[in-house]
Amino acid sequence: MAQLHTSRDYETELRELRAHTAAMGARCERSVRLALDAFWEGASKLSDARAIDEQIDQDQLDIHALALRVLALRQPVADDLRFVAATLKLIIDLERVGDEALNIAERAVGGRSDAASLVRVDLESMADEAQDMLRDALKALVDGDVERAEGVLIRDDGVDRQCGAVIAKMCDYIEHHGDPKDGLRVVRVAKYLERIADHATNLAEEVIFMVRGDDVRHGHGHVTMPR
Repeated sequence: MAQLHTSRDYETELRELRAHTAAMGARCERSVRLALDAFWEGASKLSDARAIDEQIDQDQLDIHALALRVLALRQPVADDLRFVAATLKLIIDLERVGDEALNIAERAVGGRSDAASLVRVDLESMADEAQDMLRDALKALVDGDVERAEGVLIRDDGVDRQCGAVIAKMCDYIEHHGDPKDGLRVVRVAKYLERIADHATNLAEEVIFMVRGDDVRHGHGHVTMPR
């Protein structure tokens, strides 16, 4: 009976770890949407962005504590060990997504911006793609969907190219037309979006490791862990 009780506790902790990580991911996704609203609509939404970033920071602390508890008391092996190890890495990228979102919100235009208007279509397209990558990475995490995770990896280069195009337009704007501060603010937002896409890529790589045991970071060949 004692062994059965311990097993139930272990399974409960693993479910809690999965649920809390998924909830943190959902908050990160919402934080990016809020940040972009703040950037285009002004600083009135900045307080909402800051509040959700604080929640994400607390999520990281809570999940980290629970993961360490599972490692220390339950000594997981094989698939469960990969899951807990991957979770400890996932929450770092998720917390950084929250930070990048807050950075975007803090660059709120708060009115007419010639620089932002010049690249609005490009920036919104880039934002849509970065958000889609994050959404797919999180869905892959929840569903254990390796194919969806692999789809995220191949889209990162496209966001990098979009970022480069926005920066090139802002360099031309600063040189020939406008306020350097205004142009640099837009460049920073493009870089923050690029980093969100990078974090989504990292999440997808961890999903692949968690589900299949393959380490696909840095374009390396598959390294399969024993099951």
